[in-house]
Amino acid sequence: MKNQTLTLGDFELTIVSDGSYRADGGAFFGIVPKVLWQRKTQADELNRLTVGLNSVLVRTGKLNVLIETGIGNKLPEKQKRIWDIQEKLLENLRETGVAPEDIDIVINSHLHFDHCGWNTVYREGQAVATFPKARYYAPEGEWRHGQLQLERDRVSYISDNYNPLLDSGQMQLLNGQVEIAPGISVVPTPGHTRHMNAVVIRSGSQTACYISDLIPTSWHLDPIWVMAYDLFPMETIENKKKYYEKAVPDRWLTIFSHDPDIPWTYLDKESGKIVLKKV
Repeated sequence: MKNQTLTLGDFELTIVSDGSYRADGGAFFGIVPKVLWQRKTQADELNRLTVGLNSVLVRTGKLNVLIETGIGNKLPEKQKRIWDIQEKLLENLRETGVAPEDIDIVINSHLHFDHCGWNTVYREGQAVATFPKARYYAPEGEWRHGQLQLERDRVSYISDNYNPLLDSGQMQLLNGQVEIAPGISVVPTPGHTRHMNAVVIRSGSQTACYISDLIPTSWHLDPIWVMAYDLFPMETIENKKKYYEKAVPDRWLTIFSHDPDIPWTYLDKESGKIVLKKV
């Protein structure tokens, strides 16, 4: 996906992609029958979908804020082949005119490896900050859960994506709703994980929300279309509905974490269903 930019009040927002990866269709749609979800997107011969890795660069005029950092380049070669990853984030970031050294803040909605992979890179065998001058933020509950390495989801947590940043003091762990910078806040949105955050961006009279994996793509607008990856699917459903109660009437720009074609959109309600509106 090419970088896409729009203005939100006094801020400039740019979608910066880490490329795409291959995800199992059944896992991505959970209990939704394939006969339904294949009307929205087609799987390959191995039942895999091509899905996006959408990060957001917010230029406030004073700060460069990066929301999410994709999969990165630290996966073992076997996993790189399985996921068919592209490692495009830094290349696409440079195309915006911003270097890693120019990033002031990095925000992770949660700590699954496909959302924080470029937090760090290996240098001489050690994981160090990719964005050397940045302050990193992530949910404390996410970190604590990842440290447990439970059978259900330990594959999703790679400690080198965040522990070295905590050891160096560069990452701060958050609890609850917090304003990280003027106009940029995190809000708990449990469902996919217990402690995942959405990132709300406000400037002037306009609002955008990086809703993360609560609504990973435009294919998942229906409240009951949730992923098999969601640890708390009933909470996903309820929090989607709560989000729509704000986002639709107040015309929030919704930013999807994994849509390969539609990174952001406005939403509307027609005949009781949530539908897309063009940006």
